Amino acid sequence: MKGCARKKRVRIGVTDVFPLNGLRVWVAGHTGMVGSAICRRLDSEDCDVLTVPRRQVDLRRQADTEAWMAAERPDVVFLAAARVGGIQANDTRPAEFIYENLAIETNVIQAAKTIGVKKLLFLGSSCIYPRLAPQPMAEDALLAGPLEPTNQSYAIAKIAGIEMCRAYRRQFGCDFISAMPTNLYGAHDNFDLESSHVAPALMVKAHAAKQAGAPEMMVWGSGKPRRELMFVDDLADALVHLMKVYSDEPHVNVGTGQDVSIAELAQLICDVVGFSGRLEYDASKPDGAPRKLLDVHRLRSLGWTSKTPLHDGLAQTYDFYLRQVAGSGTTTG
Repeated sequence: MKGCARKKRVRIGVTDVFPLNGLRVWVAGHTGMVGSAICRRLDSEDCDVLTVPRRQVDLRRQADTEAWMAAERPDVVFLAAARVGGIQANDTRPAEFIYENLAIETNVIQAAKTIGVKKLLFLGSSCIYPRLAPQPMAEDALLAGPLEPTNQSYAIAKIAGIEMCRAYRRQFGCDFISAMPTNLYGAHDNFDLESSHVAPALMVKAHAAKQAGAPEMMVWGSGKPRRELMFVDDLADALVHLMKVYSDEPHVNVGTGQDVSIAELAQLICDVVGFSGRLEYDASKPDGAPRKLLDVHRLRSLGWTSKTPLHDGLAQTYDFYLRQVAGSGTTTG
């Protein structure tokens, strides 16, 4: 069985640089919010971007995944394909979240090793950290305490993906790395209220309230939990940066290093949307973890920091929503 290939690195100062020039780069999950942002970012790189729709290759099926990768032979893989969703989706469909994510990551990582992929980047999630982890959450907080119950199945699947990358690096010498993004928002987000994350859900509610001339808008939970949010195009830039400069076993947090309360976020979104009614809070709904803020010192030491202010990113996201989703009867994600 063929093992992992190794690409020659260029030495610049004390940083090993992995050039993407001339390589075949597969973005797994290219139609999702993260995958589409990575594709946009790679437009400025001198590489051949590969994509494949789910109707053609179901990454949950091992034989299909292996056959496609063996035929197309990508040099580099951004593993952004995943089953994702907000608190309600995670809490009510745990079997789907653990099965589909385990299947996708297992199939892709094993096939990458088999065909000799030069480098792979696996995307995790900040929900891998304990519910009551010290804030901000450093990379070594992983497995230091109980997980948040509402998304435990998803978190366990993502933790397994991190460990797979570590194990394949140790045993086979594969250049597989992992990145842990914070809460994301942006173009091609999921705007379905039944399964969306907090920012797009609040945006849809604020837009509907504005259109209806409603005097108030209901916000899920108490409004007290704090969340860090990153514009997805910033994430894509960080991931390309990590692909080029990072090669080690520990995963890397990717975030802004700043957070806001859900109440502050709701008000900011209302300002962007133009809804001027009052906000009401449904405390009967779960809050999730009280705070989720990543420690991004490792990422900053590698030469990258986020660029897009929260207000600006939300404005761009609302513009996308108005152009692509509102009134069309469709959702994205």
